Amino acid sequence: MTQVPHTHSEVVETAAQRVNRHASLLSGQLRNLTASLFPPASQKMLRSFSSGEVAKFVGVSDGYLRQLSIDGLGPAPAIATGGRRSYTLTQVNELRAYLAEARPREAMQFLPRRRPGEPLQVIAVANFKGGSAKTTTSLYLAQYLALRGFRVLAIDLDPQASLSSMFGYQPEFDIDRNETLYGAIRYDDERRPTREVIRPTYFDGVSIVPGNLELMEFEHQTPRAMIDRKARGHDMFFRRVATALGEVESDYDVVVIDCPPQLGYLTMGALNAATAMVVTIHPQMVDMASMSQFLLMTSDLMSVIEDAGGHLHHDFIRYVVTRHDPNDVPETQIVALLRNLFGDDVLNAAAWKSTAVANAGLTKQSLYELERGSVGRAAYDRALESVDAVNAEITHLIKQAWGR
Repeated sequence: MTQVPHTHSEVVETAAQRVNRHASLLSGQLRNLTASLFPPASQKMLRSFSSGEVAKFVGVSDGYLRQLSIDGLGPAPAIATGGRRSYTLTQVNELRAYLAEARPREAMQFLPRRRPGEPLQVIAVANFKGGSAKTTTSLYLAQYLALRGFRVLAIDLDPQASLSSMFGYQPEFDIDRNETLYGAIRYDDERRPTREVIRPTYFDGVSIVPGNLELMEFEHQTPRAMIDRKARGHDMFFRRVATALGEVESDYDVVVIDCPPQLGYLTMGALNAATAMVVTIHPQMVDMASMSQFLLMTSDLMSVIEDAGGHLHHDFIRYVVTRHDPNDVPETQIVALLRNLFGDDVLNAAAWKSTAVANAGLTKQSLYELERGSVGRAAYDRALESVDAVNAEITHLIKQAWGR
């Protein structure tokens, strides 16, 4: 068959142009989807929590909360038909402050923020294997800590910015130039104070430094800065994340860093800033092989940092099993192997594979944001129980690091 040559009037689309066109089409559709899911201002809102949920968060009985409401003490809940009471998360935090003042002997239970002398806890969530639920783990940990009364800063160091999307920021449209952590760690005169790149979220108690593709600039600029000897001492590339966090240290109790899926300069900075490391593991053989390489490369990176004068000290390093189907025999055998190899460094709890978590993620929400009946009560309860158990262990380790 004879090919018809292109005429001069035809415009041939290059591969780069086609990919760019596809990206623009997808971004626009995602923006439209966000607008339809969260009208009218296209911003996410957090639901209210029942008095039963609040009682669990705060550590008192539902009956005690009811009596406070009757007596007009503490924040006034919304009362629906049938007398059902609900609180916004802002009111939950107001309730914590009220109880800490009214019952000073139990103040630390109600308001567990770090005390003088307790260092900022920086948790780096890492793995370079896709599908290990790294971003999901970061999201649920940040929200769980906020629900328990901690002041949390979430940092999205992944250029793909999935964590930012889950908190309602679409990276292509909502994050402008110099508005990621790169703005606070860059090498030139456009470097900004860290507070200027921190944004509020709809989830009271959680602030975020969002991400987008701009973060890759740090990977490109760092070798040039090293050649030009622009960064020495506290400004060395692996210390820059820690230096940026030092500017806002007094504002938070815990920082949760969703690390990029590669072991580059950003990850080195996160590891140097971190006081703890959480490695996500999906219990499949291909993921195990990938994690073996990840650990070897991480060890090499840590050696590079230490040889350059860094002092890596992590209060804990833990492996968390994610997307685990406890009824899958090969997966269960892999989990047993991990526990046999790493012992107590593997969390006792595992985040189970769940349609409830997956369905919640389709609308860029977590289980904490959904009503219990919206994804099936039994599936919701099972999934939330496993996620809470993982995060409770990590919270216990944080408190241990503070000497509590």
